Amino acid sequence: MSKVKTAYFCQNCGYQTPKWLGKCPSCTEWNTFVEEIVEKNLSQVIAFSTNTTRTAKSQALQDIQQSEQTRTQLQDAELNRVLGDGMVPGSLILFGGEPGIGKSTLMLQLAILETKLRVLYVSGEESDQQIKMRADRIGHKNENCFILTETNLQNIFLQAEEIQPDLLVIDSIQTLYSNQIESSPGSISQVRECTAQLLRYAKLSDVPVFLIGHITKEGALAGPKVLEHMVDVVLQFEGDRNHVYRLLRTIKNRFGSTNELGIYEMQGSGLRQVENPSEILITNTDSELSGISIASTLEGARPLLIEVQALVSSAAYGTPQRSSTGFDAKRLNMLLAVLEKRCGFKLGAKDVFLNIAGGIKVDDPAIDLAVVSAIMSSNADLPIASKIAFSAEVGLSGEIRPVNRIEQRISEAEKLGFESIVISKYNKGIDQKSYKIKIISCGVINEVIKALFA
Repeated sequence: MSKVKTAYFCQNCGYQTPKWLGKCPSCTEWNTFVEEIVEKNLSQVIAFSTNTTRTAKSQALQDIQQSEQTRTQLQDAELNRVLGDGMVPGSLILFGGEPGIGKSTLMLQLAILETKLRVLYVSGEESDQQIKMRADRIGHKNENCFILTETNLQNIFLQAEEIQPDLLVIDSIQTLYSNQIESSPGSISQVRECTAQLLRYAKLSDVPVFLIGHITKEGALAGPKVLEHMVDVVLQFEGDRNHVYRLLRTIKNRFGSTNELGIYEMQGSGLRQVENPSEILITNTDSELSGISIASTLEGARPLLIEVQALVSSAAYGTPQRSSTGFDAKRLNMLLAVLEKRCGFKLGAKDVFLNIAGGIKVDDPAIDLAVVSAIMSSNADLPIASKIAFSAEVGLSGEIRPVNRIEQRISEAEKLGFESIVISKYNKGIDQKSYKIKIISCGVINEVIKALFA
């Protein structure tokens, strides 16, 4: 009987070593090595179709013939936007999120809605009866949607060879195992080997593959870091399970922008696409309250109007507090320093709390003016008119700086019924006659104060 060969793998980055180490030499993390069996079973082969394989050989760049590969337009408009206007043939897409956030629901909903595609939905976590119950709750039917409850990767390839799907969904990559690796499912070596085989299958057959992945308690995708390098697209599904809205963000995309954002609403019948997110991100109140301003921002190609909430109060303790939710805390401190130095506001001895409503995180500098306006409104306890929007960056000298794609920001504010918008006077080419909304152009913060609170 041959001796079982083992090795130690770093659970953080996948680094392999023949003996245990306290500190990983690759990612410098401590106590992350776990022993796993690494002996391969060479008697098992991958069940790929032989007619899809092609011999690789080098050729000159100018001799490469580029084939026309059109993106597949999905029925889910939000997912289409996040993927970069459609799904690329042969792409490997990693879809991660917290437990219970709705990953399986969204993927099953995608499989059912794509009636023109043959979809193979593979589940290693649920039985076929449980998947049927969820499909009945979603309420759609698709004769081209096939369900397979299997965790053996070789059996999955055999079924894919028989069905010839146009789209393959794996739920989840941590439940799969390959006969070529002796370690248990979910281990570093199994996740890496299964992903490599699925990547080879996607590239050889031009079938897009969705991989649902778990995340760790720190919020990172479970498995080795090399997993994110192997796939073409990494999507992150975010949201609070106590609220109904879910955010779909792009972490990596080889075929499109990584700044796109998709928004869903969790309902009893599945996930509903939110076509106009500005309506859910702005609070509808009858009375005007101080410390609230509306900013016009961009997430990728999509303009959004978001609500900025600020609270300024006298510090109850010796050291004033600075708290920010959804906005960079260091940038908040910078804006507070600008207000104190350039505008004379005495905020050094006051607590300042800032919140971006709706639970989203924004890093667009165009919301600087809205943040400053909300802070000034709360400090003076004077409300800002509810029909005014802001879109400009604030510089260290107190100047109002221009931002890109200002036309889209103005049009979004006008579409949602706002009466005026404050922008930088250095934005060139803005014609008031082209818009029904009133455009207020300012050069420094003091001009904004006079326009708001005069």
